[in-house]
Amino acid sequence: MVLNAESTALETKHLGFTISPHEECGVEEAVRLIESGGGESVVLTLGPQEAVEQLRDAMALGIDRAIHLQTDGREADGQATAAAIAEAIRADESASGPFDLIFFGSESADAGGYQIGIRVAYALGRPCVTGLKGLKVEGSTVSCEQDAGGGRDVYAVPLPAVVTVKEGLNLPRYPSVPGRMRSARKPVATSTPSPPQRRLELTRLAIPGGQGRKTVVLGSGPAAALAVVEVLRKIGIL
Repeated sequence: MVLNAESTALETKHLGFTISPHEECGVEEAVRLIESGGGESVVLTLGPQEAVEQLRDAMALGIDRAIHLQTDGREADGQATAAAIAEAIRADESASGPFDLIFFGSESADAGGYQIGIRVAYALGRPCVTGLKGLKVEGSTVSCEQDAGGGRDVYAVPLPAVVTVKEGLNLPRYPSVPGRMRSARKPVATSTPSPPQRRLELTRLAIPGGQGRKTVVLGSGPAAALAVVEVLRKIGIL
């Protein structure tokens, strides 16, 4: 594990990024709903310029357009992320009309805070059902299924609504070559989120020290055999 020069985050310059499995299922479900019932689908993400690659991947699957909330790459907490997304949704809905259904992944792959979907739903004043493993739009309601161990809990929620979905909701497809070519021509609207309110902020990360592992050289050549036997006796193998 390596921290960046400012000790504020993990060093990621040699890492690749992708959409998490939960969000993949959300994108797939949105595409399926539009294919079966018509309408328009929009994908949104918050992050640096490199995040546009994931937006293009989603549009290659069939999403119609994208919104990129561009940041400087620094991690945003759940409160700031939800505020930026809610602000962008309000702005888009004022121009294009309300979204009937807003999908989020159940939780992020890194922090796993389970916050963003619920915070956005609260900010927009819409019902929210979390952790879905099944979903069906029925007229002006959406039937939401949560895994309850031995069965499923089912809730009928009026639209417009916000849902968070889990991996296994569906089987996401892979982008095709024609889909990637079409996605390059689809629009990506870019904006910069408003600065979050002052609050507790991460200033520095530290990697805690541990016992680590110690290597003991028992010897070399045939003479080390007796030392190896003695170690095996001490740990109870012989």
